Amino acid sequence: MNDILARVGDKWSVRVVMALEGGSRRFNQLRRDIPGISQRMLTRTLRGLERDGLVSRTVTPSVPPRVDYALTPLGRSLCDPVARLGNWAIANIGKVENARAVFDSEQD
Repeated sequence: MNDILARVGDKWSVRVVMALEGGSRRFNQLRRDIPGISQRMLTRTLRGLERDGLVSRTVTPSVPPRVDYALTPLGRSLCDPVARLGNWAIANIGKVENARAVFDSEQD
């Protein structure tokens, strides 16, 4: 269970899942849609999500080959919980920042 929670709780995995929520994307489209992610990290994240059955990879033979990534049904089932967690974070970011400031000031 810890492995699954580590995957779905990873910030890049969450961002990739949300980027694919609207439909399939090519690698470079995903890189543009997810600010701050490196090519290496996106590759590792996509491979991990594919291994876990959350993302499918489709290669279309052409020159150069076209590779598309899409959420599987299992991956789509993750969108609602991820969106709710994101909404919670947005709604509570001020409280968390205040709590951090209080904690940090008490540590000095």
